[in-house]
Amino acid sequence: MQVIITGANRGIGARMAEQLSARGDSVLATSRSSGGAGATLDVSQPAQITAFAQRYDTALDLLICNAGVYLDKGHDTESGYDPQLWADTFAVNVTGVFLTVQALLPALARSKAPKVAIIASQMGSSERAGGNGFIYRASKAAAVNLACNLALELKPKGIAVGAYHPGWVQTDMGGIDADIDAATSAAGLIARFDRLSLDHTGVFENYDGAIIPF
Repeated sequence: MQVIITGANRGIGARMAEQLSARGDSVLATSRSSGGAGATLDVSQPAQITAFAQRYDTALDLLICNAGVYLDKGHDTESGYDPQLWADTFAVNVTGVFLTVQALLPALARSKAPKVAIIASQMGSSERAGGNGFIYRASKAAAVNLACNLALELKPKGIAVGAYHPGWVQTDMGGIDADIDAATSAAGLIARFDRLSLDHTGVFENYDGAIIPF
């Protein structure tokens, strides 16, 4: 299987790349600064996305949109949430996801069973609202909505799309007190991707397979 993972230089993305490669998949791991491993791709830069996609000339079986930022963690409602943080967050977590999928549609079309996995968060669930983190929550809600609508739009083209919550993970974003490590999250997510099909397109699932309410 040919796989592209955005934001794969550390954390969950890096673990997914390791586990997929270990089982024999061909993985192209990307990050804003590849440091010699994988490919450089800043999903907040449309021109980079276009150039990257134009260089990718093989079939793409699985696109994992994992790159994401959480820039407003711990902000105060009365004084935080600078306007630029909204723009910067949505540029990566929403616009960057759409533009990456859009640019790689020709590569996905060359696959016999193409899939798109969007790493979202249960913090984007309206039914699980928890207050605070407004920018991140709004961006992940938008990412889930994007996944649902892409699933509808791309199903006739044979492309399955799912949104996934990786769990509360011990990463730079999740912190050391989180529930699970990145390897556990990655293994669960990969199992979800393997099950993704046109019959299940449009799902919003936890890494362990539990359905998350929208």
